[in-house]
Amino acid sequence: MKRLLADMHMHTLASGHAYGTIREMAAAAKEKGLHLIGISEHAPGIPGTVNPFYYSNLEIIPRTIHGIEVLHGCEINVLNGGGLSLKQEYIDFLDYAIAGIHRPCYENEGRDNNTANIIKCMKNPKVRFISHPDDDNTPLDYERLVQAAKKCHVALEVNNSSLSKKGYRLNCYKNYEIMINLCQQYQVPIIVNSDAHDPGWVGKFELALELLDKLNVNEDIILNNNIKKLKEYIGVL
Repeated sequence: MKRLLADMHMHTLASGHAYGTIREMAAAAKEKGLHLIGISEHAPGIPGTVNPFYYSNLEIIPRTIHGIEVLHGCEINVLNGGGLSLKQEYIDFLDYAIAGIHRPCYENEGRDNNTANIIKCMKNPKVRFISHPDDDNTPLDYERLVQAAKKCHVALEVNNSSLSKKGYRLNCYKNYEIMINLCQQYQVPIIVNSDAHDPGWVGKFELALELLDKLNVNEDIILNNNIKKLKEYIGVL
């Protein structure tokens, strides 16, 4: 399988429960042989995260740190009813947004409504990825999710951190197997991310790659094994 060259989902000290700076994350990425990282702090709703004003000042961050290209993202919470937890005036400053359900700021509405809420968030033009759609504590209809992702030009994430949390993410492996097979069937892109909250986790993809290998995934649907393909998909070329 081709080497992954980018990690688009990671958090720094600014997220309130992570432990590295942007420069430390970039240095870790260089050590791992990555070419590109996406810094994606948590949006409002997660305890201790940044004030939204943070996103209006992203332009001061160098676009290359330690030789690693840096894109500006945000992991925005999917809210009950299908809203996003960051106002559009701040979303507009981002290169891309990740949308995902987080239990501290979301109450399970059942499979149909959970899926509908994520699909509503996919329609925002900055949302390019759905984070960790893998937890049966907030179950999803993967057939609907994958078909909507194709229609909305949104990639679905295979989250390495989720795969390491077997006791916390309910039926994670089973759900990823269903989702990935559907992505192959419908030719929907996937993005493999570390969800690093510490520099030591940047570029950790081993569990995700093991699963993709087991499922004989066509590498063409993986976005982050080619930087040009990834940036074209996000729309930042």
